[in-house]
Amino acid sequence: MKRIQYFRYGKPEELSLADVDQPQPGRRQILVQVRAASVNPMDWKIRRGEMKILSGSHFPRGLGHDFSGVVEAVGPGVDQFRRGDEVFGATTIRQAGAFAEYVVADPKTVALKPSNLTFEQAATLTVVGSAAWIGLIAKAKLRAGQSVLITGCLGGVGRSAVQIARMQGAIVTGSCRASGRAEAQALGVSEVIDYNAFDIGAYKRRFDVIFDTAGALTLRQCGAMLKKGGLSLHIVPTPAKMIGCLLSPRHHIVIANPTPESFAGISEAAEQGKLAPVIGRVVPLSEAIPAIIALEKTGNPKGKLVIAPMA
Repeated sequence: MKRIQYFRYGKPEELSLADVDQPQPGRRQILVQVRAASVNPMDWKIRRGEMKILSGSHFPRGLGHDFSGVVEAVGPGVDQFRRGDEVFGATTIRQAGAFAEYVVADPKTVALKPSNLTFEQAATLTVVGSAAWIGLIAKAKLRAGQSVLITGCLGGVGRSAVQIARMQGAIVTGSCRASGRAEAQALGVSEVIDYNAFDIGAYKRRFDVIFDTAGALTLRQCGAMLKKGGLSLHIVPTPAKMIGCLLSPRHHIVIANPTPESFAGISEAAEQGKLAPVIGRVVPLSEAIPAIIALEKTGNPKGKLVIAPMA
């Protein structure tokens, strides 16, 4: 089979599309024929070597985590899936390898695909949808009528967070580029802030929850904007933020580690039409490396990059 892989951490030039043996599922694993996989900033951060503690040093390493597809085989000890099931999910950071024709995954991070979503749509929801759900629902326990600030509201996690917050009945303020104002409003953002002209002082004690999906705010800035009893959520774990979150119950690091609870939540929301993914571009596996490199260099605010290995 074909997969995108690399033999050492480093620049994009380390990536190659290679012919490798098709993997086989081990105990409590499933093998999925990948119909679609989506790209996240985490993918190139791992390839650069920025997450070595989590990703390890075994090479060659496959690239990619989010996927959707059809179960090809199940290993011993797996009883919740069977061959032919349509699923979506994510590999662990150490496993990776979703940008391939087949991938092995842990059933704990896989769920049945919502029937109303295409494979391409489902593949975009796993990491970003889980991060938003875990942050706003599991950690913040967001309620109707609360006020939430979402930075990077048109990014992958940001879009999901806006929709989940609106689903909960919260009032959403969001930051993005000035050119994205109309798009953010259409998504459900009540007040749109130009991130280049963000006056922290104008929002003192304003929010019950702050979800900094863009890594744009310090903990001190968040603290100034939070109401009494409010909390901030962060998906960009800088050393300063990790230390601050350990020392203060008002600030939390959100790890995009899909759980059965987050899968159940985002699946139901997607089936009800309350969580709608946005796809920017779909490319075959043969064209994926240059598309990933372009995304890494320039960004793509209009939606997710999706790879279709079977195209």
